[in-house]
Amino acid sequence: MKRLIGVLILIAMSGSGLLLNNALTRPNGGAGLVVVEIAPGASTRAVSKKLFKAGVISSPALFEIETRFRGKKGVIRAGEFSLPRNISIRQVALRLARGGTVLHRVTIPEGLTIDETGDALEKAGIVGADEFKAALLIYSEKPPRQIPSKSLEGYLFPETYYFRKGVSAKEVIKTMVSEFYRQAPSVLPGSVMSDPDKLHRIITLASIIEKETGVDAERKLISSVFTNRLKKGMLLQSDPTVIYALPYFDGNLHKKDMKYDSPYNTYLHKGLPPGPIANPGLASIDAARRPLKEHYLYFVSKNNGEHHFSKTLKEHNRAVMIYQIKRGRR
Repeated sequence: MKRLIGVLILIAMSGSGLLLNNALTRPNGGAGLVVVEIAPGASTRAVSKKLFKAGVISSPALFEIETRFRGKKGVIRAGEFSLPRNISIRQVALRLARGGTVLHRVTIPEGLTIDETGDALEKAGIVGADEFKAALLIYSEKPPRQIPSKSLEGYLFPETYYFRKGVSAKEVIKTMVSEFYRQAPSVLPGSVMSDPDKLHRIITLASIIEKETGVDAERKLISSVFTNRLKKGMLLQSDPTVIYALPYFDGNLHKKDMKYDSPYNTYLHKGLPPGPIANPGLASIDAARRPLKEHYLYFVSKNNGEHHFSKTLKEHNRAVMIYQIKRGRR
């Protein structure tokens, strides 16, 4: 008799288990996708209620049973999740345990400064500009060994990135610096990448080139001008270096600005500035290392995005008269 009762209990338990399994693996009857945000430290009950309210699951109680039954494998990760409304409770639990949160896209164009990069990240909703600057200060106190500077200016690689919501500024910075060291070797040899001082000089020159022109065909010509001037011991006289040094720039460069005393002002100080003035892309980095073998020493804007290049001061003054002074009088 006892054996019969035991068998009946086992049959009942197995039947209940089968029913439970069916309930946990049955697809939900909803349609479409919904983004659900799970806060760090959220309880299973709070998550189950949020999923139920979003129409992702049909029973909060069954979701709690599933996650608790799975133990450590059922630990719910924080973040944003894009979840279909037509999958089972078990599939939902698996997705929340594995991670795979929604990623937010942000494109950092070539030529942005560190401050401008922080503003772009804030505008994209990745991290706040102030948080970004605070994290950069921490890096400046203990910069990576391969960067001979207390600033990461020049080493935050311009690229399209995908970050999860809630990512830390420190993680964003680490990702951008890592991307620099992943991509730069495609245009720089190992002898440069392994020499921090050589690398810093090239990235500094590349940043100036990046700010001087947006025309790919001109980058190596502009690199040639600056390289020639450096060899001759001439001042670089690059307007973007002055702008970078100014505490405030109203959009117009004034005569008094040229006298602003800063090691970045290449109208006052010979040689390259102490470090990059922006974060250059690969084309400008390549141009800095491989300038064209020309004898140009000057260039002036033609006010159409392009520049006129000259070999002598006389030629340059004539070009300035044509493209700047006469046009300014019209």
